[in-house]
Amino acid sequence: MKRASLFVLILVLCVTLFGCINEERPQQSSDSIVYRNTEYGFSFSLPESWQDYTIITEEWEGFALDGLQGDEIVETGPLILLRHPQWTSEEPRQDIPIMVFTLNQWNSLQQEKFHIGAAPIGPKELDRNEQYIFALPARYNYAFPTGYEEVESILEGNPLRVNGTKSLKQ
Repeated sequence: MKRASLFVLILVLCVTLFGCINEERPQQSSDSIVYRNTEYGFSFSLPESWQDYTIITEEWEGFALDGLQGDEIVETGPLILLRHPQWTSEEPRQDIPIMVFTLNQWNSLQQEKFHIGAAPIGPKELDRNEQYIFALPARYNYAFPTGYEEVESILEGNPLRVNGTKSLKQ
C-alpha cells in the first residue's frame, strides 16, 4: 500500500513539474524557433532558417455586402505577418500572414455579412481559443513570391498553437 502511494506521488510530481503528459504542447525540435504572441494567446513554430524573422502588424478590412453600404469597410482586425529574415524590398519573400478575428467577426464572416478581398472563398481557420479565431487569408500566395513553397511546407505542419487553453478548433 505504501509503495503504491509513493508511486502515485512521484507520478503526480512528474506531471506537475515536468509536464510529462501534455497533448496540447507544440511539437518542437531543437532546430525550431517559436514566435509567441501574448496579446492574442498563440504561438507559431518556425524553422531555424527563420532566425531573426520580423513581425509586421497590419490590419485586415472587411467590406459590406449589401447595396446600402457598397464597399464600405464594416469590420477590421489585426493581420500579423511573420517575415523571413532574407526579405528585402528589392527581393520580397512570402510572409506568413495570420488574421485575427473575434468570435463575433468570424461568425459574421461565415454568415456572409461582410467579405474580405476579391477571392471567391474566405480565410482558412488555423486554430481558435475562447476569444479569437486565427486564420490564413485566401489566396495569400497568389503571386507565388520567392519562398511560397517553404511557407506552404511550414503551414502543413500545423505550427500555430493556442496558449494556455485547449484548442477549440472545430
